[in-house]
Amino acid sequence: MKIGMIGLGKMGGNMRDRLRDAGHEVVGFDLDETRRDVDSVEALVAALEPPRVVWVMVPHGKPTRSTVEQLGELLSEGDLVIEGGNSKYTEDVELDALMSEKGIGYVDCGVSGGIWGKDEGYGLMCGGRDEHVQLAMPIFDALRPEGPREEGFVHAGDVGAGHYAKMVHNGIEYGLMAAYAEGYELLTAKDIVKDVQGCFQAWSRGTVVRSWLLDLAVKALQETPELEGVSEYTTDSGEGRWTVQEAIEMAVPMPVISSALFARFASRQENSPAMQMVAALRGQFGGHAVKMLDDESSKDLGQVEVHHGAEPKRDEGAEERPGSDRAEPEAGADSAGPSSGTGSTDDAGGPTSGSGDTER
Repeated sequence: MKIGMIGLGKMGGNMRDRLRDAGHEVVGFDLDETRRDVDSVEALVAALEPPRVVWVMVPHGKPTRSTVEQLGELLSEGDLVIEGGNSKYTEDVELDALMSEKGIGYVDCGVSGGIWGKDEGYGLMCGGRDEHVQLAMPIFDALRPEGPREEGFVHAGDVGAGHYAKMVHNGIEYGLMAAYAEGYELLTAKDIVKDVQGCFQAWSRGTVVRSWLLDLAVKALQETPELEGVSEYTTDSGEGRWTVQEAIEMAVPMPVISSALFARFASRQENSPAMQMVAALRGQFGGHAVKMLDDESSKDLGQVEVHHGAEPKRDEGAEERPGSDRAEPEAGADSAGPSSGTGSTDDAGGPTSGSGDTER
């Protein structure tokens, strides 16, 4: 089958390679001249035969909308657009309406697999009309992992359902990562535990918590022992927020995922205004000592303030807070090993894969 691919970043480029390895012909376009096969979207459309199928793999929001709108002016009735980035499902409904006016099909497809998908295959979640999904099924079969189709592909429902399923998938991912992270910190805090990495690795076979994320946690600890030098600063790609927003709208209790999202917010604050207020209130109602930024004298000798496995917060111009005997890491986050799946995917120029995030 012949297909056009717009956006050849970390995801899009690997997907093009996987499709070609499966025997499909892919015509790719990217603003980066070193990646593209043709010099324009117009040339890409001209290189395809009806019914044309074009996969869009660019950052969500304006880049996706402008690309799909441009295709709407170039494609013909009976052609198909597949939006494979991380668009919000409500945007899919709007774009489908635009394409339907022209007789052009629209399928939204959530894609999971990250940088490993080229070799392992991608988990695919599609939304759209049956005839449009069936038209692209050879492409979906080539991209998904080997094995039963239902274990790597789902036609989740109407337009928008694919990206909705992917949104929930990413929300679950937030919760899973947070649970592993909390377990990791508790293991590092307990002095009788001597091999934290070994504990994680021992869980990778035969236990109920085994998973690919656990395997990646082991890999991260092998590459950067004790995660030395890795900053706690963790970004979020948007789908976690959308998941929590949907939970509120649908009155669905979601304490785990929302907590995991809020923990990421907290990771970016050097001095939390909320906790400043808590500290001040304790001083007001209970007469408890309120530690000021330039004061290291207030501490509770009967309480562990920071466990030995954690690096204590350092206030500018102040000495190290009590409760830790660890030396400050020599390397900063810029020179550190893998972080919690939040590294930038920005590449030089042009459309990249999906939303530019690595949480897939």
